[in-house]
Amino acid sequence: MALFENLSLQKKGSILYIIINRPTKLNALTHRTIEEIREAMQQVYDDNNIKGVVITGAGEKAFVAGADISEFTELGEVSSRKFAEIGQEVFSMIENCPKPVIAAVNGFALGGGCELAMACHIRVAVANAQFGQPEVNLGLIPGYGGTQRLAQLVGKGKALELIMTADRISAEEARGLGLVNHVVAGPDELLRKSEEILTKIISKAPVAIEMVINCVNAVYNKEEDGYQTEANSFSICCKSEDFKEGVKAFLEKRPAHFQGR
Repeated sequence: MALFENLSLQKKGSILYIIINRPTKLNALTHRTIEEIREAMQQVYDDNNIKGVVITGAGEKAFVAGADISEFTELGEVSSRKFAEIGQEVFSMIENCPKPVIAAVNGFALGGGCELAMACHIRVAVANAQFGQPEVNLGLIPGYGGTQRLAQLVGKGKALELIMTADRISAEEARGLGLVNHVVAGPDELLRKSEEILTKIISKAPVAIEMVINCVNAVYNKEEDGYQTEANSFSICCKSEDFKEGVKAFLEKRPAHFQGR
């Protein structure tokens, strides 16, 4: 597995942990960190032994407390657009990953950190985590897809309020809004809960899980007919070996052994 400057990768069974590892900087995202996330996610796509992913931050203070502001001062109009587009591309890799990706939010998830968490399929947070998009305080807006995904998760009105006020919200409030799936007491429970969810998902048919991700993402793709995507995906499942195994296991009253094909 490749060595990284700002990430730590750990494999536990078939689950890969991608840890943003800049705790002295509250795991703030740099351009280099974004590129390393791209490389790590490419490994996830390419390695059939990886069945699920947990993304978290090093230490107990922050998941990711935003982007590294020092890099913004040198950006011009063209370079800033490219800066945002690169982040959007990498976060789309997470959102469209055919394998389940969970954000284990262990502290502050602000700015780019909130955007990173939202790109994941499921979010689990410790009780003292905080979420927010404070970019307007700097005369900016979210640039890694935050304006789009926050509206999808919490609704247009609340998304506008949170982005325009730059207010932070607690993990419990985030759960009430639909931004967070589960809230746990502390870091040990955070990893246990994340692994519990992934283990359950991984036990299902990989082909079907990939199709679920495609179909749900299609809801928000203006260029795609989600119903047609669902019908096409249903057809793909029906011709898979996983489907044959699932039906056979059901009739034989035994656990299914899916192979992902």
